[in-house]
Amino acid sequence: MPWIEVSEYQSPGRWTDPKAADAQAKEYCQRLEAGGILYFRQPPFEFSESDRQFLLGQRQSGFKGHKNISYRPKTDELRGAVAESDEDVSRFRQIMRDYSKNATAFVDTFLSPYAGKRLLDFASFRPIEEQNRDLPLTRRNDLCHVDAFPTRPTNGGRILRVFTNINPAENRVWQTTDPFDVIAPKYAQDASLDEITKPTSLRRAAAGIAPLLRIVGVKGANRSPYDRFMLHFHDYLKMNNDYQQNYPKHRIEFPPNSFWLVYTDTVPHAVLSGKFAIEQTFIIPSQAMVAPATSPIRVLESLCGRTLSN
Repeated sequence: MPWIEVSEYQSPGRWTDPKAADAQAKEYCQRLEAGGILYFRQPPFEFSESDRQFLLGQRQSGFKGHKNISYRPKTDELRGAVAESDEDVSRFRQIMRDYSKNATAFVDTFLSPYAGKRLLDFASFRPIEEQNRDLPLTRRNDLCHVDAFPTRPTNGGRILRVFTNINPAENRVWQTTDPFDVIAPKYAQDASLDEITKPTSLRRAAAGIAPLLRIVGVKGANRSPYDRFMLHFHDYLKMNNDYQQNYPKHRIEFPPNSFWLVYTDTVPHAVLSGKFAIEQTFIIPSQAMVAPATSPIRVLESLCGRTLSN
């Protein structure tokens, strides 16, 4: 099975043996970093029925720049929602704020080796049915891919996402394949790993002015060789018909009210169907990882023989 069920959550802070708590948290980190999915039958923190019902009634903006409704915890900003009133906007923001805070508190205890090192990224609400969704090919969610962010380079940090299916009646259906350390040796060179990551005079010049570009608001100006390749690999996998049609896949169905954690840059995944999911994203830097040798950046560096971070 590509997932590991955690049937009952107990905060490490309540364990009588601190060493056992630390060992358990480390084991969960190792399982995630190796490409596992940690699954709970219900969220390990409160998510009220009234909040659920409110979200089920919300709509997303038709603007094509908004693939989902996003919440930015650092600025307390909500984007992509269509609300009936200022009160609805305020409540929507509060629900997303609470989910973000609860997910963060949970990760800091359940995956305690990451506490104090993980970086808080965006949260999102996904109210649109994924099956037959009309999106350009490289933005489609129903094609297996690894995640990479065009505007938020990670420089080798890993993308950890915490999901909850708040749909009251329907499963959220995923499809996954072998993890990154298995597929990268099969496809990375064909996906132009050496060409994309090779240092050139133009790339060195661009790296030199990246700090200035960031100051004036150019998104992705500090993109490392790793980030450049991962963005390309995201699209390459979606456009590779042999991989999409013939590579062995696992089907996973997340029931209503279920909760799961996964490194989405490590586990190639597709969302075949489902609507009404909420998630929080974290970036886990290399120095926080329990087993950094399994991270995508280390796998790629071993394949191309060069350092890929800035």
